[in-house]
Amino acid sequence: MSLSFDSFTLAASTADLEAEPAARADADCVEFRMDLADAPLGALASYDGDLPILATNRAAWEGGEASEVNRLGALEAALECDAVAAIDIELAALESGGPGDADRAEALLAAARAVGVPVVVSTHDFEGTPPEPELADRLRRAGERGDVGKIAVTARDVGDALSVLSVTHEVTRAGVDVATMAMGAAGSHTRAVAPVYGSKIGYAPIDPEKATAPGQYGLETLRGLVDRLME
Repeated sequence: MSLSFDSFTLAASTADLEAEPAARADADCVEFRMDLADAPLGALASYDGDLPILATNRAAWEGGEASEVNRLGALEAALECDAVAAIDIELAALESGGPGDADRAEALLAAARAVGVPVVVSTHDFEGTPPEPELADRLRRAGERGDVGKIAVTARDVGDALSVLSVTHEVTRAGVDVATMAMGAAGSHTRAVAPVYGSKIGYAPIDPEKATAPGQYGLETLRGLVDRLME
């Protein structure tokens, strides 16, 4: 299985790969939240679904539930699964190691490159939305390290949402592949609108009752909105 992110890709987020059949009608891939799953490597080993997997093992210091004990090692082990077509690495892990190890993150990035698996380099802000110059800088840095640079911020008002869309357009025009979204009620519409400005990846839960980030639309809803806006 493969993912290129050459065009908009809708990822169905889940911690349960057995739910994958419910995503097939609308999603292009599954974002498997390893940090939220029981025995994630076992689930990957037994996966027989149709959709390729974007494997995410989100650090606790960036909104997830994974401990640092073998977090990046588990992602590297995930690369051995044929269905894993992309992985997510935090920008902070690559630049400073976060509470973890930057050298280990670099080794994971190299391992993904060696087997031809694209990498989404991500950065999050759960407190607010940085000024546009900082947003653009973080996106560019993420895009320089990965195949796609992802940023998710928290919109306090529609002005913050507009900043996300403006920076998405700016950085995309500069030739960087990005995935952008503003979390929270004030930013939820960016999940549908950002692809119009160049965002390459959207995220929606397979089960709307199990959203993995604030402000997410349901999978079928987001698919319909994006398709309509990009006609």
